[in-house]
Amino acid sequence: MEYNTIAYDRYGTDDRIGRITLNRPEKLNALSQELLEELGHALKEVAYDDDVRVVVLRGAGRGFGAGYDLSGSGSASGRKRSIVTVRRQNLQEGARRQMFLFNLPKVTIAQVHGFCLAGSCEYAMMTDLIIAAEDSKIGHPGIRGLGHPRNSCGWPLILGMRKAKELMYTGDTISGTEAAAIGMVNKAVPADKLEEEVTKLAERIANQAPDSLAVQKEAMNRWYQAMGMESSVMAAADYDYIYADTTSAVELRNKMKELGLKEAFTWRDTPYGDLRGTGKQK
Repeated sequence: MEYNTIAYDRYGTDDRIGRITLNRPEKLNALSQELLEELGHALKEVAYDDDVRVVVLRGAGRGFGAGYDLSGSGSASGRKRSIVTVRRQNLQEGARRQMFLFNLPKVTIAQVHGFCLAGSCEYAMMTDLIIAAEDSKIGHPGIRGLGHPRNSCGWPLILGMRKAKELMYTGDTISGTEAAAIGMVNKAVPADKLEEEVTKLAERIANQAPDSLAVQKEAMNRWYQAMGMESSVMAAADYDYIYADTTSAVELRNKMKELGLKEAFTWRDTPYGDLRGTGKQK
């Protein structure tokens, strides 16, 4: 399959490392429907490739990703509360895509640089391991009126109650350095050393055969499934659906319709003094 919004290649010893690059740098790798479908296709292909032992997920250009592509968003009317709406089904399908990444029978590593925000953060958190540039910015500002993360970023299991709630209630971003200190990522390194460190870890893991790694991963993931990982991710997608009718969500959609996306985010973030509120790129 030829891809328009991602790139796939193999590298390392015996080409045993697969690498998927989110490739919409002009849009900060915003997750469009086309990109998500191509990513899903690539993951299914690599799942059955016996020669690939480790999969690296990264972003092209200035960052890992700015979140979901919100082009065309802003309509504040016409929503219907129903358990069978297309919107709810789409959110659930998105959650299933993320769980497919979580359960992929390959070891996955997110290579995070620049911005790793909102939906892009959700996908990074579904990988097995994360190495981040020290100056990367990681978080889910979409919590500020756009919705609940459809997988809660896995933060309750990854971070524990206190920090997970702090990040969920504020939508704040943190640096790669802080993310490493609290266990959100495995390691933070200088940006110019990021690819080298990811390759070093991927090669070390790839010393085991693909079937051995698949067994190890499934055994590890069973612990998190027993703790409610999948049921909680699917529930989070429903909470994302419910969030759309909250006061904050309706207000932000109206602002998006009235002001446009950029100015609406400036309005949203100004009280927090970060992101669009201080002129920084979302």
